[in-house]
Amino acid sequence: MSDILTQDAIAHQIERLEYRNQAFIDGRFVPARSGETFDTLNPATGEVLTQVAACDATDVDLAVQAARRAFEAGVWSGLAPAERKAIMQRFADLIEEHCLELAVLEALEAGKPIAECFNVDIPDTANTIRWHAEAADKLYDAVAPTEKGVVATVSREPIGVVGAVLPWNFPAMMAGWKLGPALITGNSVVLKPAELTSLSTTRLAELAFEAGIPAGVLNVVPGLGHVAGKAIGLHPDVDLAAFTGSTEVGRKFLEYSAASNLKRVVLECGGKNPQVVMPDVSDLKAVATDVLAAAFWNMGENCSAGSRLIVHRSIKDALLDEMQVQLASDWKIGDPLDPEVQLGALIEQAHMEKVLAHIEQAKADGLQAVSGGERVLEESDGYFVAPTIFDDVPSEAAVACEEIFGPVLAVIPFDTEEEAIAIANDTCYGLAASLWSEDLNTVHRMAAAIKAGTVSVNCFSEGDITTPFGGYKQSGFGGRDKSIYAHDQYCELKTTWIQLS
Repeated sequence: MSDILTQDAIAHQIERLEYRNQAFIDGRFVPARSGETFDTLNPATGEVLTQVAACDATDVDLAVQAARRAFEAGVWSGLAPAERKAIMQRFADLIEEHCLELAVLEALEAGKPIAECFNVDIPDTANTIRWHAEAADKLYDAVAPTEKGVVATVSREPIGVVGAVLPWNFPAMMAGWKLGPALITGNSVVLKPAELTSLSTTRLAELAFEAGIPAGVLNVVPGLGHVAGKAIGLHPDVDLAAFTGSTEVGRKFLEYSAASNLKRVVLECGGKNPQVVMPDVSDLKAVATDVLAAAFWNMGENCSAGSRLIVHRSIKDALLDEMQVQLASDWKIGDPLDPEVQLGALIEQAHMEKVLAHIEQAKADGLQAVSGGERVLEESDGYFVAPTIFDDVPSEAAVACEEIFGPVLAVIPFDTEEEAIAIANDTCYGLAASLWSEDLNTVHRMAAAIKAGTVSVNCFSEGDITTPFGGYKQSGFGGRDKSIYAHDQYCELKTTWIQLS
Protein backbone atom coordinates (compact mmCIF):
# COMPACT_ATOMS: atom_id res chain seq x y z
CA MET A 1 0.00 0.00 0.00
CA SER A 2 1.37 3.41 -0.96
CA ASP A 3 1.51 5.91 1.88
CA ILE A 4 1.28 8.86 -0.52
CA LEU A 5 -2.16 10.32 -1.16
CA THR A 6 -2.27 12.74 -4.08
CA GLN A 7 -4.98 14.38 -6.14
CA ASP A 8 -3.69 12.57 -9.24
CA ALA A 9 -3.87 9.18 -7.52
CA ILE A 10 -7.40 9.92 -6.32
CA ALA A 11 -8.52 11.05 -9.78
CA HIS A 12 -7.01 7.97 -11.41
CA GLN A 13 -8.76 5.71 -8.89
CA ILE A 14 -12.11 7.40 -9.53
CA GLU A 15 -11.70 6.87 -13.30
CA ARG A 16 -11.39 3.09 -12.83
CA LEU A 17 -13.89 2.75 -9.99
CA GLU A 18 -16.53 0.04 -10.26
CA TYR A 19 -19.50 0.01 -7.90
CA ARG A 20 -20.47 -3.36 -6.43
CA ASN A 21 -24.11 -2.43 -5.98
CA GLN A 22 -25.77 -5.84 -5.67
CA ALA A 23 -26.19 -8.25 -2.80
CA PHE A 24 -23.41 -10.78 -2.23
CA ILE A 25 -25.01 -14.12 -1.37
CA ASP A 26 -23.42 -17.57 -1.43
CA GLY A 27 -20.27 -16.35 -3.15
CA ARG A 28 -21.75 -14.26 -5.95
CA PHE A 29 -23.32 -10.91 -6.64
CA VAL A 30 -27.07 -11.05 -7.23
CA PRO A 31 -29.84 -8.45 -7.58
CA ALA A 32 -32.61 -8.23 -5.01
CA ARG A 33 -35.27 -10.84 -5.80
CA SER A 34 -37.83 -8.05 -6.06
CA GLY A 35 -35.70 -6.16 -8.56
CA GLU A 36 -36.00 -3.07 -6.36
CA THR A 37 -33.13 -0.64 -5.90
CA PHE A 38 -32.45 2.58 -4.03
CA ASP A 39 -30.20 5.54 -4.80
CA THR A 40 -26.99 6.10 -2.94
CA LEU A 41 -25.75 9.70 -3.03
CA ASN A 42 -22.57 11.68 -2.79
CA PRO A 43 -23.33 13.95 0.21
CA ALA A 44 -20.75 16.50 -0.93
CA THR A 45 -22.72 17.21 -4.12
CA GLY A 46 -26.16 15.68 -3.65
CA GLU A 47 -25.62 13.66 -6.83
CA VAL A 48 -26.60 10.01 -7.28
CA LEU A 49 -23.60 7.66 -7.39
CA THR A 50 -25.46 4.46 -8.29
CA GLN A 51 -28.52 2.37 -7.52
CA VAL A 52 -28.09 -0.36 -4.91
CA ALA A 53 -30.06 -3.58 -4.55
CA ALA A 54 -32.90 -3.08 -2.05
CA CYS A 55 -32.97 -6.42 -0.28
CA ASP A 56 -35.98 -7.50 1.72
CA ALA A 57 -36.95 -10.47 3.90
CA THR A 58 -36.75 -12.84 0.93
CA ASP A 59 -33.14 -11.92 0.22
CA VAL A 60 -32.24 -12.04 3.89
CA ASP A 61 -33.72 -15.54 4.09
CA LEU A 62 -31.63 -16.67 1.10
CA ALA A 63 -28.51 -15.24 2.72
CA VAL A 64 -29.28 -16.91 6.05
CA GLN A 65 -29.90 -20.22 4.30
CA ALA A 66 -26.54 -19.93 2.55
CA ALA A 67 -24.85 -19.04 5.82
CA ARG A 68 -26.46 -21.99 7.61
CA ARG A 69 -25.50 -24.45 4.86
CA ALA A 70 -21.92 -23.29 4.99
CA PHE A 71 -21.84 -23.48 8.77
CA GLU A 72 -23.30 -26.97 8.99
CA ALA A 73 -21.07 -28.24 6.16
CA GLY A 74 -18.03 -27.13 8.16
CA VAL A 75 -16.31 -25.51 5.19
CA TRP A 76 -15.28 -22.69 7.55
CA SER A 77 -16.45 -23.67 11.04
CA GLY A 78 -14.72 -27.03 10.65
CA LEU A 79 -11.33 -25.62 9.71
CA ALA A 80 -8.50 -25.63 12.19
CA PRO A 81 -8.02 -22.18 13.76
CA ALA A 82 -4.64 -21.87 12.05
CA GLU A 83 -6.28 -22.46 8.65
CA ARG A 84 -8.87 -19.74 9.30
CA LYS A 85 -6.05 -17.47 10.46
CA ALA A 86 -4.13 -17.83 7.21
CA ILE A 87 -7.18 -16.96 5.10
CA MET A 88 -8.12 -14.00 7.27
CA GLN A 89 -4.57 -12.68 7.06
CA ARG A 90 -4.83 -12.85 3.28
CA PHE A 91 -8.11 -10.94 3.58
CA ALA A 92 -6.30 -8.24 5.57
CA ASP A 93 -3.57 -8.12 2.92
CA LEU A 94 -6.16 -7.57 0.18
CA ILE A 95 -7.81 -4.75 2.16
CA GLU A 96 -4.43 -3.03 2.36
CA GLU A 97 -3.75 -3.61 -1.34
CA HIS A 98 -7.08 -1.95 -2.19
CA CYS A 99 -6.78 0.81 0.41
CA LEU A 100 -7.12 3.71 -2.02
CA GLU A 101 -10.11 2.17 -3.77
CA LEU A 102 -11.93 1.55 -0.48
CA ALA A 103 -10.99 5.02 0.79
CA VAL A 104 -12.39 6.67 -2.34
CA LEU A 105 -15.62 4.68 -2.02
CA GLU A 106 -16.09 5.85 1.56
CA ALA A 107 -15.20 9.47 0.81
CA LEU A 108 -17.67 9.51 -2.10
CA GLU A 109 -20.54 7.78 -0.37
CA ALA A 110 -20.13 8.88 3.27
CA GLY A 111 -18.72 12.40 2.76
CA LYS A 112 -15.74 11.49 4.95
CA PRO A 113 -12.39 13.25 4.41
CA ILE A 114 -10.33 10.95 2.21
CA ALA A 115 -7.16 11.52 4.22
CA GLU A 116 -8.88 9.94 7.25
CA CYS A 117 -10.29 7.09 5.16
CA PHE A 118 -6.91 6.37 3.56
CA ASN A 119 -4.68 6.86 6.59
CA VAL A 120 -6.96 5.66 9.41
CA ASP A 121 -10.21 3.89 8.59
CA ILE A 122 -9.12 1.40 5.93
CA PRO A 123 -5.75 0.55 7.56
CA ASP A 124 -7.60 0.09 10.86
CA THR A 125 -10.01 -2.30 9.15
CA ALA A 126 -7.13 -4.41 7.85
CA ASN A 127 -5.39 -4.28 11.23
CA THR A 128 -8.57 -5.41 13.01
CA ILE A 129 -8.98 -8.42 10.72
CA ARG A 130 -5.30 -9.31 11.08
CA TRP A 131 -5.27 -8.91 14.87
CA HIS A 132 -8.26 -11.18 15.41
CA ALA A 133 -6.80 -13.66 12.92
CA GLU A 134 -3.53 -13.78 14.82
CA ALA A 135 -5.41 -14.60 18.04
CA ALA A 136 -7.15 -17.61 16.49
CA ASP A 137 -4.61 -20.24 17.48
CA LYS A 138 -3.46 -18.52 20.65
CA LEU A 139 -6.63 -18.99 22.73
CA TYR A 140 -6.93 -22.12 24.83
CA ASP A 141 -10.01 -23.79 26.23
CA ALA A 142 -10.02 -24.83 29.91
CA VAL A 143 -10.17 -27.80 32.24
CA ALA A 144 -12.25 -27.20 35.37
CA PRO A 145 -10.78 -27.94 38.84
CA THR A 146 -13.07 -30.89 39.60
CA GLU A 147 -12.80 -33.72 42.10
CA LYS A 148 -10.69 -36.79 41.39
CA GLY A 149 -12.33 -39.16 38.93
CA VAL A 150 -13.92 -36.41 36.86
CA VAL A 151 -12.57 -34.47 33.90
CA ALA A 152 -14.60 -31.39 32.96
CA THR A 153 -13.63 -29.29 29.94
CA VAL A 154 -14.95 -25.84 29.11
CA SER A 155 -14.72 -25.13 25.40
CA ARG A 156 -15.81 -22.42 22.99
CA GLU A 157 -17.90 -23.25 19.96
CA PRO A 158 -19.02 -20.83 17.24
CA ILE A 159 -22.56 -19.68 17.84
CA GLY A 160 -23.65 -20.32 14.23
CA VAL A 161 -25.14 -17.66 11.98
CA VAL A 162 -24.38 -14.07 12.95
CA GLY A 163 -26.46 -11.20 11.60
CA ALA A 164 -24.55 -7.91 11.75
CA VAL A 165 -26.21 -4.55 11.06
CA LEU A 166 -23.81 -1.67 10.50
CA PRO A 167 -23.92 2.13 10.87
CA TRP A 168 -23.12 4.64 8.13
CA ASN A 169 -20.43 6.69 9.89
CA PHE A 170 -17.52 4.21 9.69
CA PRO A 171 -18.67 1.63 7.12
CA ALA A 172 -15.54 -0.46 6.57
CA MET A 173 -14.17 -0.04 10.08
CA MET A 174 -17.39 -1.20 11.73
CA ALA A 175 -17.56 -4.13 9.31
CA GLY A 176 -14.08 -5.08 10.50
CA TRP A 177 -15.07 -4.80 14.15
CA LYS A 178 -17.86 -7.35 13.56
CA LEU A 179 -16.21 -9.61 10.98
CA GLY A 180 -12.89 -10.03 12.78
CA PRO A 181 -14.15 -11.85 15.87
CA ALA A 182 -17.27 -13.37 14.26
CA LEU A 183 -15.43 -15.03 11.39
CA ILE A 184 -12.27 -16.09 13.18
CA THR A 185 -14.29 -18.01 15.77
CA GLY A 186 -15.89 -20.03 12.95
CA ASN A 187 -19.25 -18.40 12.39
CA SER A 188 -21.04 -17.60 9.16
CA VAL A 189 -22.17 -13.98 8.77
CA VAL A 190 -25.00 -12.08 7.11
CA LEU A 191 -23.97 -8.43 7.00
CA LYS A 192 -26.33 -5.53 6.35
CA PRO A 193 -24.59 -2.23 5.64
CA ALA A 194 -26.38 1.04 6.28
CA GLU A 195 -28.43 1.99 3.25
CA LEU A 196 -26.50 5.27 3.00
CA THR A 197 -23.10 3.53 2.78
CA SER A 198 -23.21 0.10 1.13
CA LEU A 199 -20.43 0.25 -1.44
CA SER A 200 -17.29 -0.40 0.60
CA THR A 201 -18.98 -3.26 2.46
CA THR A 202 -19.97 -5.14 -0.69
CA ARG A 203 -16.43 -4.69 -1.99
CA LEU A 204 -15.04 -6.11 1.27
CA ALA A 205 -17.20 -9.21 0.80
CA GLU A 206 -15.74 -9.72 -2.65
CA LEU A 207 -12.20 -9.37 -1.29
CA ALA A 208 -12.98 -11.85 1.49
CA PHE A 209 -14.14 -14.39 -1.09
CA GLU A 210 -11.01 -13.76 -3.15
CA ALA A 211 -8.93 -14.36 -0.02
CA GLY A 212 -10.44 -17.83 0.34
CA ILE A 213 -13.39 -17.44 2.69
CA PRO A 214 -15.80 -20.03 1.28
CA ALA A 215 -19.10 -19.24 -0.43
CA GLY A 216 -21.92 -18.68 2.03
CA VAL A 217 -19.68 -17.82 4.96
CA LEU A 218 -19.88 -14.05 4.39
CA ASN A 219 -23.00 -12.61 2.78
CA VAL A 220 -23.97 -8.94 2.34
CA VAL A 221 -27.59 -7.82 1.98
CA PRO A 222 -27.90 -4.07 1.37
CA GLY A 223 -31.31 -2.60 2.03
CA LEU A 224 -33.39 -0.33 4.21
CA GLY A 225 -33.06 -0.72 7.94
CA HIS A 226 -36.75 -1.18 8.67
CA VAL A 227 -36.92 -3.87 5.97
CA ALA A 228 -33.65 -5.83 5.68
CA GLY A 229 -32.36 -4.97 9.16
CA LYS A 230 -35.67 -5.93 10.73
CA ALA A 231 -35.68 -9.19 8.75
CA ILE A 232 -32.30 -10.10 10.24
CA GLY A 233 -33.51 -9.25 13.73
CA LEU A 234 -36.62 -11.42 13.36
CA HIS A 235 -35.11 -14.32 11.43
CA PRO A 236 -35.53 -17.57 13.40
CA ASP A 237 -32.28 -19.05 12.09
CA VAL A 238 -30.01 -16.15 13.03
CA ASP A 239 -28.27 -17.07 16.28
CA LEU A 240 -26.88 -13.63 17.15
CA ALA A 241 -27.68 -10.10 16.01
CA ALA A 242 -24.88 -7.54 16.39
CA PHE A 243 -25.92 -3.93 15.87
CA THR A 244 -24.11 -0.61 15.95
CA GLY A 245 -26.24 2.52 15.67
CA SER A 246 -28.77 4.57 17.56
CA THR A 247 -30.17 3.52 20.93
CA GLU A 248 -33.67 3.86 19.48
CA VAL A 249 -33.03 1.21 16.84
CA GLY A 250 -30.97 -0.90 19.23
CA ARG A 251 -34.05 -1.32 21.41
CA LYS A 252 -35.87 -2.76 18.42
CA PHE A 253 -33.36 -5.59 18.12
CA LEU A 254 -34.14 -6.61 21.67
CA GLU A 255 -37.81 -6.65 20.69
CA TYR A 256 -37.03 -8.67 17.56
CA SER A 257 -35.13 -11.20 19.65
CA ALA A 258 -38.03 -11.58 22.08
CA ALA A 259 -40.51 -11.94 19.22
CA SER A 260 -38.49 -14.61 17.42
CA ASN A 261 -35.97 -17.15 18.70
CA LEU A 262 -34.41 -15.31 21.67
CA LYS A 263 -31.25 -14.82 19.59
CA ARG A 264 -28.34 -13.27 21.42
CA VAL A 265 -28.14 -9.50 20.89
CA VAL A 266 -25.03 -7.30 21.09
CA LEU A 267 -25.59 -3.56 20.87
CA GLU A 268 -23.23 -0.59 20.59
CA CYS A 269 -25.41 2.49 20.64
CA GLY A 270 -25.37 6.22 21.23
CA GLY A 271 -23.39 8.58 23.41
CA LYS A 272 -23.34 12.11 24.79
CA ASN A 273 -19.77 12.00 25.87
CA PRO A 274 -18.12 14.38 28.36
CA GLN A 275 -14.69 15.96 28.08
CA VAL A 276 -13.68 17.17 31.54
CA VAL A 277 -10.83 19.68 31.86
CA MET A 278 -9.52 20.36 35.38
CA PRO A 279 -7.91 23.67 36.36
CA ASP A 280 -4.41 22.23 36.89
CA VAL A 281 -3.67 21.62 33.20
CA SER A 282 -0.77 23.72 31.93
CA ASP A 283 -0.68 23.10 28.17
CA LEU A 284 -3.99 24.54 26.95
CA LYS A 285 -2.85 24.35 23.35
CA ALA A 286 -2.50 20.56 23.54
CA VAL A 287 -5.83 20.24 25.35
CA ALA A 288 -7.55 22.40 22.72
CA THR A 289 -6.17 20.22 19.91
CA ASP A 290 -7.60 17.06 21.44
CA VAL A 291 -10.90 18.65 22.48
CA LEU A 292 -11.53 19.80 18.91
CA ALA A 293 -10.61 16.38 17.54
CA ALA A 294 -13.00 14.73 19.98
CA ALA A 295 -15.84 17.05 19.04
CA PHE A 296 -15.40 17.43 15.28
CA TRP A 297 -13.59 14.31 14.04
CA ASN A 298 -15.70 12.75 11.29
CA MET A 299 -17.93 15.86 11.40
CA GLY A 300 -19.10 14.85 14.88
CA GLU A 301 -20.82 11.84 13.32
CA ASN A 302 -19.29 9.54 15.88
CA CYS A 303 -20.93 7.77 18.82
CA SER A 304 -17.88 8.51 20.99
CA ALA A 305 -17.66 12.19 19.98
CA GLY A 306 -16.84 14.44 22.92
CA SER A 307 -19.82 16.71 22.43
CA ARG A 308 -19.83 18.14 25.98
CA LEU A 309 -16.82 20.17 27.13
CA ILE A 310 -17.04 20.39 30.93
CA VAL A 311 -14.29 22.84 31.83
CA HIS A 312 -13.31 24.61 35.05
CA ARG A 313 -14.57 28.15 35.03
CA SER A 314 -11.12 29.61 35.80
CA ILE A 315 -9.62 28.40 32.51
CA LYS A 316 -12.71 28.22 30.28
CA ASP A 317 -12.20 31.48 28.40
CA ALA A 318 -8.50 30.86 27.78
CA LEU A 319 -9.17 27.34 26.50
CA LEU A 320 -12.01 28.55 24.31
CA ASP A 321 -9.79 31.27 22.81
CA GLU A 322 -7.16 28.67 21.91
CA MET A 323 -9.80 26.37 20.41
CA GLN A 324 -11.12 29.13 18.18
CA VAL A 325 -7.64 29.95 16.93
CA GLN A 326 -7.00 26.33 16.02
CA LEU A 327 -10.45 25.90 14.52
CA ALA A 328 -9.85 28.82 12.17
CA SER A 329 -6.37 27.70 11.13
CA ASP A 330 -6.39 23.90 11.18
CA TRP A 331 -9.91 22.71 10.36
CA LYS A 332 -10.55 23.08 6.65
CA ILE A 333 -14.06 22.23 5.50
CA GLY A 334 -14.76 21.25 1.92
CA ASP A 335 -14.62 18.53 -0.74
CA PRO A 336 -14.03 15.18 1.00
CA LEU A 337 -11.81 14.12 -1.92
CA ASP A 338 -9.34 16.91 -1.14
CA PRO A 339 -6.51 15.42 0.98
CA GLU A 340 -6.16 18.74 2.83
CA VAL A 341 -9.75 18.73 4.12
CA GLN A 342 -10.47 17.82 7.75
CA LEU A 343 -14.26 18.32 7.68
CA GLY A 344 -16.38 16.78 4.95
CA ALA A 345 -20.12 16.65 4.37
CA LEU A 346 -22.81 15.33 6.66
CA ILE A 347 -24.25 12.06 5.47
CA GLU A 348 -27.55 13.24 3.93
CA GLN A 349 -29.86 16.22 3.68
CA ALA A 350 -32.29 14.93 6.31
CA HIS A 351 -29.48 14.50 8.81
CA MET A 352 -28.07 17.94 8.01
CA GLU A 353 -31.49 19.46 8.60
CA LYS A 354 -31.76 17.63 11.93
CA VAL A 355 -28.38 19.00 13.03
CA LEU A 356 -29.32 22.53 11.93
CA ALA A 357 -32.60 22.24 13.82
CA HIS A 358 -30.67 21.47 17.02
CA ILE A 359 -28.51 24.53 16.39
CA GLU A 360 -31.49 26.79 15.77
CA GLN A 361 -33.24 25.48 18.88
CA ALA A 362 -30.17 26.27 20.96
CA LYS A 363 -30.12 29.80 19.57
CA ALA A 364 -33.84 30.17 20.29
CA ASP A 365 -33.12 29.07 23.87
CA GLY A 366 -30.78 32.05 24.18
CA LEU A 367 -27.47 30.23 23.83
CA GLN A 368 -24.54 31.89 22.08
CA ALA A 369 -22.75 30.23 19.18
CA VAL A 370 -19.19 31.51 19.44
CA SER A 371 -18.15 29.54 16.35
CA GLY A 372 -20.10 28.28 13.36
CA GLY A 373 -23.81 27.82 13.73
CA GLU A 374 -24.83 27.63 10.07
CA ARG A 375 -24.82 25.66 6.84
CA VAL A 376 -21.88 26.45 4.56
CA LEU A 377 -20.78 25.75 0.97
CA GLU A 378 -24.38 25.70 -0.22
CA GLU A 379 -23.21 26.38 -3.77
CA SER A 380 -21.86 22.81 -3.88
CA ASP A 381 -25.34 21.39 -3.19
CA GLY A 382 -23.60 19.33 -0.50
CA TYR A 383 -24.57 18.90 3.14
CA PHE A 384 -21.94 20.95 4.95
CA VAL A 385 -22.32 22.45 8.43
CA ALA A 386 -19.68 24.65 10.04
CA PRO A 387 -18.18 23.32 13.28
CA THR A 388 -20.28 24.94 15.99
CA ILE A 389 -19.44 25.80 19.60
CA PHE A 390 -21.98 27.03 22.13
CA ASP A 391 -20.54 28.72 25.23
CA ASP A 392 -21.89 28.81 28.80
CA VAL A 393 -24.42 26.05 28.18
CA PRO A 394 -26.58 24.97 31.13
CA SER A 395 -26.13 21.25 31.72
CA GLU A 396 -29.88 20.71 31.35
CA ALA A 397 -30.09 22.41 27.91
CA ALA A 398 -31.17 20.21 25.01
CA VAL A 399 -27.88 20.79 23.17
CA ALA A 400 -26.08 19.41 26.24
CA CYS A 401 -28.37 16.41 26.69
CA GLU A 402 -29.40 15.09 23.27
CA GLU A 403 -27.13 13.19 20.91
CA ILE A 404 -26.88 15.49 17.87
CA PHE A 405 -24.41 13.39 15.85
CA GLY A 406 -23.01 16.44 14.13
CA PRO A 407 -20.29 19.08 14.56
CA VAL A 408 -21.80 20.75 17.64
CA LEU A 409 -19.98 21.23 20.95
CA ALA A 410 -21.59 22.45 24.19
CA VAL A 411 -19.22 24.20 26.62
CA ILE A 412 -20.34 23.77 30.24
CA PRO A 413 -18.42 25.49 33.05
CA PHE A 414 -18.02 24.01 36.54
CA ASP A 415 -16.50 25.08 39.85
CA THR A 416 -15.82 21.90 41.86
CA GLU A 417 -14.70 18.35 41.12
CA GLU A 418 -17.93 16.98 42.51
CA GLU A 419 -19.91 19.21 40.18
CA ALA A 420 -17.85 18.10 37.17
CA ILE A 421 -18.47 14.42 37.94
CA ALA A 422 -22.18 15.02 38.45
CA ILE A 423 -22.48 16.82 35.10
CA ALA A 424 -20.43 14.16 33.31
CA ASN A 425 -22.69 11.39 34.61
CA ASP A 426 -25.95 13.29 34.11
CA THR A 427 -26.89 11.43 30.93
CA CYS A 428 -28.66 8.23 29.92
CA TYR A 429 -25.52 7.28 27.98
CA GLY A 430 -22.15 5.99 29.11
CA LEU A 431 -20.00 5.22 26.11
CA ALA A 432 -16.83 7.30 26.41
CA ALA A 433 -15.30 10.18 28.33
CA SER A 434 -12.08 12.19 28.35
CA LEU A 435 -10.38 13.72 31.36
CA TRP A 436 -7.52 16.22 31.56
CA SER A 437 -5.57 16.71 34.79
CA GLU A 438 -1.92 16.70 35.82
CA ASP A 439 -2.67 15.40 39.30
CA LEU A 440 -2.44 11.61 39.51
CA ASN A 441 -4.80 11.43 42.49
CA THR A 442 -7.39 13.49 40.63
CA VAL A 443 -7.03 11.28 37.56
CA HIS A 444 -7.60 8.02 39.43
CA ARG A 445 -10.42 9.41 41.54
CA MET A 446 -12.37 10.95 38.67
CA ALA A 447 -11.75 8.19 36.13
CA ALA A 448 -13.23 5.73 38.60
CA ALA A 449 -16.23 7.98 39.24
CA ILE A 450 -17.14 8.66 35.61
CA LYS A 451 -19.62 6.08 34.29
CA ALA A 452 -18.35 5.23 30.82
CA GLY A 453 -17.00 2.19 29.02
CA THR A 454 -13.82 4.04 27.99
CA VAL A 455 -12.19 6.93 29.87
CA SER A 456 -9.20 8.47 28.10
CA VAL A 457 -6.86 10.58 30.24
CA ASN A 458 -4.97 13.61 28.93
CA CYS A 459 -5.97 12.72 25.39
CA PHE A 460 -8.97 11.82 23.30
CA SER A 461 -8.89 8.13 22.47
CA GLU A 462 -11.09 5.09 21.99
CA GLY A 463 -8.14 2.87 22.90
CA ASP A 464 -6.82 0.46 20.28
CA ILE A 465 -7.68 -3.01 19.01
CA THR A 466 -6.42 -4.58 22.28
CA THR A 467 -8.98 -2.76 24.42
CA PRO A 468 -12.74 -3.47 24.57
CA PHE A 469 -15.10 -0.80 23.27
CA GLY A 470 -18.68 -0.41 24.42
CA GLY A 471 -20.80 1.48 26.87
CA TYR A 472 -22.61 1.66 30.17
CA LYS A 473 -26.32 2.39 30.51
CA GLN A 474 -28.12 3.00 27.20
CA SER A 475 -24.90 3.08 25.18
CA GLY A 476 -24.54 -0.66 25.00
CA PHE A 477 -25.88 -4.12 25.68
CA GLY A 478 -24.66 -7.68 25.66
CA GLY A 479 -20.96 -7.34 24.92
CA ARG A 480 -18.08 -5.28 23.56
CA ASP A 481 -16.42 -4.66 20.22
CA LYS A 482 -12.63 -4.99 19.83
CA SER A 483 -10.12 -6.89 21.96
CA ILE A 484 -10.06 -10.56 22.86
CA TYR A 485 -13.28 -10.08 24.83
CA ALA A 486 -15.18 -9.70 21.55
CA HIS A 487 -14.52 -13.35 20.72
CA ASP A 488 -16.58 -14.62 23.63
CA GLN A 489 -19.82 -13.02 22.49
CA TYR A 490 -19.67 -14.88 19.16
CA CYS A 491 -19.18 -18.24 20.89
CA GLU A 492 -21.17 -20.66 22.98
CA LEU A 493 -19.49 -22.08 26.08
CA LYS A 494 -19.79 -25.86 26.35
CA THR A 495 -19.10 -27.92 29.45
CA THR A 496 -18.17 -31.56 28.86
CA TRP A 497 -18.34 -33.55 32.11
CA ILE A 498 -16.55 -36.90 31.94
CA GLN A 499 -16.94 -39.43 34.75
CA LEU A 500 -13.88 -41.67 34.78
CA SER A 501 -14.27 -45.33 35.63
